[in-house]
Amino acid sequence: MDCIIIGIAGGTGSGKSTFTNRLRDRFGDDITVIYHDNYYKQHDDIPFEERKKLNYDHPDAFETDLLIEHIRKLRNGESIECPVYDYTMHNRSNQTVHIEPRKIILIEGILLLADPRLRSLLDIKIYVEADADERILRRILRDVKERGRDIDNIVEQYLTTVKPMHYLYVEPTRATADIVINSGMNDVAFDIVQSKIQLLLESR
Repeated sequence: MDCIIIGIAGGTGSGKSTFTNRLRDRFGDDITVIYHDNYYKQHDDIPFEERKKLNYDHPDAFETDLLIEHIRKLRNGESIECPVYDYTMHNRSNQTVHIEPRKIILIEGILLLADPRLRSLLDIKIYVEADADERILRRILRDVKERGRDIDNIVEQYLTTVKPMHYLYVEPTRATADIVINSGMNDVAFDIVQSKIQLLLESR
């Protein structure tokens, strides 16, 4: 299947999901979204309290090989069973989501551009950046409201793994992006990206 594969990367709370949702609203049934977070490795063998302390912001935290396999299948016109990550349990759940191939496949994640094999599959590579203070505030709001986390846990995780890993592994991938935008609500950037996607769709 001749599809367009788009990657959206950037630090936690940078606006990736906002930009992703805007593209999904724009292209509707032509687009399917995959989240790199769902490919966190399974840790059934580790107790919950220890899972809370794992480094989830290092490239090795992800089963990227499986994500690459799934992207290739979708590109070949095959459906996949996408894993589902349970943030409240800090572990992959037993559920999967059936995903059919579409004209546009969008993949979102903080370390999406860190693996050269993954980058090579992307037709458009986008990096969303934001001020560090804004990102941590957004993360706190999101993790409390949506993921059942407490403030102490969020702050500890941010200082011990999220912040140092951002500077070591996430921010350097900015240089590999085709487009760098400073907000998920940047209308000019959104217009440019949607126009490029439209041109690619028409050419194929």
